[in-house]
Parts: sequence; C-alpha cells; structure tokens
Amino acid sequence: MRAPDFWRADGGAARLLDPLGRAYGLAGTLRRRLVTPTHARVPVICIGNLTVGGSGKTPTAIAIAKHLQAMHARPHFLTRGYGGRERGPLRVDPAAGHDAAAVGDEALLLARAATAWVSADRVAGADAAAAAGASHIVMDDGLQNPYLAKDLTFLVIDGAVGFGNRRLLPAGPLREPIADALARIDAAIVIGEDRAGIEALLPAGLTRLQADLAPDGDLGHLEGQRVLAFAGIGRPEKFFETLEGLGADIVETYPFPDHHRYRPKEIERLIMRARQFDAVPITTEKDHVRLAPNFGKSVEKLPVRLKFHKPLRLNELLSTTLAGHAAAAK
Repeated sequence: MRAPDFWRADGGAARLLDPLGRAYGLAGTLRRRLVTPTHARVPVICIGNLTVGGSGKTPTAIAIAKHLQAMHARPHFLTRGYGGRERGPLRVDPAAGHDAAAVGDEALLLARAATAWVSADRVAGADAAAAAGASHIVMDDGLQNPYLAKDLTFLVIDGAVGFGNRRLLPAGPLREPIADALARIDAAIVIGEDRAGIEALLPAGLTRLQADLAPDGDLGHLEGQRVLAFAGIGRPEKFFETLEGLGADIVETYPFPDHHRYRPKEIERLIMRARQFDAVPITTEKDHVRLAPNFGKSVEKLPVRLKFHKPLRLNELLSTTLAGHAAAAK
C-alpha cells in the first residue's frame, strides 16, 4: 500500500479515524498481555519498527548478522516472508526455485547474507533454525509478535519521518502505541539525521545507535548517467534522493506502493520509456528481486548497506546479550 499524506501531517482525516486507531491499539495490547512467549534454544535478536512501511529493518538485520559473523557466530535470519505464499518453516533457497512470489522480497535479500527461514509461526521457525545449526536468530520484523521471546530488541526508526503523525492505524502509521513499544526494546537505531523530533520521545536511559544507509560498491559510473528511476518501497523518494546524491541525471521517477508486484508489461513500458530518453532504468535491490528473471539484465539495481556510526557499541550490546543468554542456559 502507499501511505496516505495525512499519516505524516496530522489533520481532519486522522482525527476522524482516531477511534478506530485506538481500538486497533487496544486489541494489540490485549493480545500481547494474554500470550506467554516461548523461549528459543538460541538467542533471538529482534529487528523491529513501529510504523507501516519501510524504515530500514532488512538492511539493519543484514548489518547485525554481519557483525555476528565477524564474532564467529552462525546467525540465521527468521522472517514472516511478507508478500510470499509460503507459510513455512522453510529454508530459503533461490536455487530451489524460491522467488519473491514464494517467500517475499526481503527473504531473498536476507538469504544472500546468511541462512534465512520463512515462517508465519515464529516459534516453529526458531526451532527449525536452531535444529539446523543456528547459533543466533536475527528476526527481521516481529516486534509486535508476542509468541517468540526476544533476548535483544532493536527499534529501527527512519530519521526523516520518525513516527509520522503519531497516531495508530488507520489514523496514522503506528502499529502500536509509542510508549508500549519503547518499554519493550533494548536500543533504538535512528537511520539518518533526526528530522522528526525522535530524540525528544525516547526515554533518557535508552541506548541509542545512529546509522546511515549508504550505496554499496563502486557506483562512480552513475555520476552524470541519465537514469529512469522506479521503486516500490516504503519511501521511494529516499531512493531518488540517493541517486541524486550520486550525481545521476534523473529523467523521470516512478514511485510504486511498498512490495509492489511488477507485471511484465509495466517493466516493458518502463524500459521503453527509458530508451526514449537514452537513459538506464534503475531500481532498488529490493525491487530488483521482484522482477521477472528476463528483465534482470535490462534494469540496473542500486545496492545499499547500513553503516553504524559507533559499531563497537553495537558489538558490546551483542556480546552482553549473548553472554547473558549463555549464563541463563546453564
């Protein structure tokens, strides 16, 4: 879906829908209170967010898994597989024919960095990962899922938009009340500059980590390159801004809803439109995995990675959590 404008700037529509949002929030709170979480055999690290749409959870999960790998751990990813038909538990394997329609785009990106599991039942997915040799589970999304206990929980926040109008669905973008989520997390990761007053909302004693999403690899060829850019992510404009920052000459932009399933005719039209401008069609890595294989070579992708300002602080958090889990298991 594409986020309505009133989710960012509060107004009449948001106030009109606010009673529905309060009911939604109450239902979620009751659900969490009535469930006793199950503890996995290995530490579970949750990468969650508070809002609908992209905040940077998947790049964050990949970055944290790489930190764990550098510490000689064997992390496996666990995700619901949003947008895919498989319910799992299923080990993601593109070589076995698993595509975005089967497991979702995020699962395919995760599987490039470490073993990834798709499971609507997070407890069953955690059991499968542990049985397959995972030393840690990095859970992409799941902050609002009460069934699997978390050993370390990060809240990922897009610094540009924060929590939007700070109202609950459908009046705003929030999945649950801000205070409820902040009471259950161990650290907040703010991606990009805080332009939404996030700092003022975070508790004084909460650990904060700052990070940036940056293009990954040698992309100097994009400077001065004419491109036609399209993206179906939470904030397509963030992708367009990144291209501008690389010096690309953007001839046209096409925003699509998050997780948009591209039809072949749509991509054909975009490619033909790019040719009219003597431009290269380009999209995000997340969008690229949703394209039919025959379009992969015709459309360029822009990979990104998350960079922490203080990576040693993240390593300290991971080490402390892992040591605590080991002590509790004895």
